[in-house]
Amino acid sequence: QYQPQTQPPEKREKKPRRSGKSPWKTVIAAVLVVALVASGCLITASGVNRKWEQKTSQITQQLGRQIDDLQKQIDSVPASGGTSGALPAADGSAMTPAQLYQSNVDSVVAISCTMQTTAYGQTVQGTSSGSGFILSADGYVVTNYHVVQSASDITVTTHSGDEYAATVKGYDATNDVAVLKVEAEGLSAVSIGSTSDLSIGDMVVAIGNPLGRLAATETVGYVSGINREVTTDNTVISMLQTDAAINPGNSGGPLFNMYGEVIGIVSAKYSSYSNTTVEGIGFAIPINDVVSLVKDIMTNGYVTSKAYMGITPQTMNAQMAQQYRYDVTEGVFVCSVDPDSAADKAGLKLGDVI
Repeated sequence: QYQPQTQPPEKREKKPRRSGKSPWKTVIAAVLVVALVASGCLITASGVNRKWEQKTSQITQQLGRQIDDLQKQIDSVPASGGTSGALPAADGSAMTPAQLYQSNVDSVVAISCTMQTTAYGQTVQGTSSGSGFILSADGYVVTNYHVVQSASDITVTTHSGDEYAATVKGYDATNDVAVLKVEAEGLSAVSIGSTSDLSIGDMVVAIGNPLGRLAATETVGYVSGINREVTTDNTVISMLQTDAAINPGNSGGPLFNMYGEVIGIVSAKYSSYSNTTVEGIGFAIPINDVVSLVKDIMTNGYVTSKAYMGITPQTMNAQMAQQYRYDVTEGVFVCSVDPDSAADKAGLKLGDVI
């Protein structure tokens, strides 16, 4: 048989596979991971940036509105150079101390007095100073009686610098009030308030002439006490207490509430007590206690409505009760009765006990 002589196909040897991974694949995989992470970060950063831009835009708009509101408030504040913008609001709201000063400083006056005193048999001429406020446009001025007591010449000086010779229209020494009169018209008068609704803690302002040299000085404080029994010149007067700075020369000046109304007449201060230096304790006469007296003086030149009993009193005690054979040991013993007084007309007599 014919058998072709063909060679059998050669067997190819299989190349052995490498057991390790290709370094390029690792590099490519790492690059892909970094790319994925970077793209993720970029996407996240883009989202955060977008949100931040929105938030920044909202904050900017909000700040812009706040700045506009503040600017409106600044524009509404009156200029410090004039008095027209310093008047209280039309709705009667409280004023700031600056507004109150601009509204009322022209109604406060400085008072200087010349007086004659006798020392060691020699007549000596001295001066004193105080404050006051204009009560009416036609020249009535209110001050303390102790400011003008024994004065031979009195000069009233307004904030604008105008000087007027003043005369004492009348006074009430018991309440330490005096009314002066100057020949002038068109003066700026104060507004009178009320102390009936005054509370401890209410802000008050005093304007006066401290030391007789610092005219039109404003001090601000609060009502520290009400119905304080203060003794001046052996007379007890019920006063308002304030921590607004009060100094010599402030006497007779006005104490304002924050609506620009006079609610007191500055009168005294404690400078020392039991050898201790005292600060921030000043007193003013409540305007409600003296406004009727002031009007009476303006009309009549003296107080006509002042109550006067007309007796000399003494506190009742056990010894007096035994002496006069009374069963009571308390009350007021009548030592004397003034003729034609209210007590005399009422039938009170020496030895009566009230």
